[in-house]
Amino acid sequence: MWNAIFWGTFAASATLLGALVVLKFSIPKKVIAFIMALGTGALIGATAYELLEDGSLEISSIKEVAIGFLGGALIFTVLDMLISKKGGHKRKHSDRSEHKKEINEKQTSTSAFTSTSAKVAGGTSGVSIFIGTVMDTLPESAMIGMSLIGGESVSLALVVSIFISNIPEGLSSTAGLLKGGFSKKRILFLWLLVVFFSALSSLAGAVLLEMASDSIKAIVSSFAGGAIIAMIASTMMPEAYKEGGPIVGFITAVGLFLSLWLHHL
Repeated sequence: MWNAIFWGTFAASATLLGALVVLKFSIPKKVIAFIMALGTGALIGATAYELLEDGSLEISSIKEVAIGFLGGALIFTVLDMLISKKGGHKRKHSDRSEHKKEINEKQTSTSAFTSTSAKVAGGTSGVSIFIGTVMDTLPESAMIGMSLIGGESVSLALVVSIFISNIPEGLSSTAGLLKGGFSKKRILFLWLLVVFFSALSSLAGAVLLEMASDSIKAIVSSFAGGAIIAMIASTMMPEAYKEGGPIVGFITAVGLFLSLWLHHL
């Protein structure tokens, strides 16, 4: 139980680390994109090797894997569409210049109604960014807990992959929250909540599924994998390429190879 809480907290703490960095320093967008690309490759590898191959196909059939994997991808996609309409898509955006532009526009506005509307819209967007970030991190944390079922040691490939991917999550989402008008203290509080929920998710993955049948374990494991792949394709990959250019393709491949190497250590 404590192992699940510790490793879930450790992996999620990378989001808080990313937030602290972006609040203190100005990080070039390309650097964020490169880290995001590395995390993308590592997560794809961890999902394929840890969840689908070892965590699902070895204990169940392709039918259960298909139900879980495609179901996870579909549900995440639907939720992501709903969150994105409220501004949650900005959780992966790292353009600080846009933030400054929005502030200047608000400061030069002479209409009280326009100013109030902008604040409301910014607050709604910030909440959506937070919800979207939690939605991104929960499946990853559950993966860690599930890897500990049966007294197994935690998967190093899994933890490292999630940790790497969570750094740009913290960087980009914090920039999005700043755009939404959130104070630094409030942002840090929200990130502590993300870490807390991630620890609970990891604990749930380890405890609630311990006595479940192999079929249920395979479906849940595949479900988390499907949600993660959908998250990567819809948020991380487009933003990484947009800000980093073609070189992110190679960096993504490096991340995938890193995951493969860690998996076979």
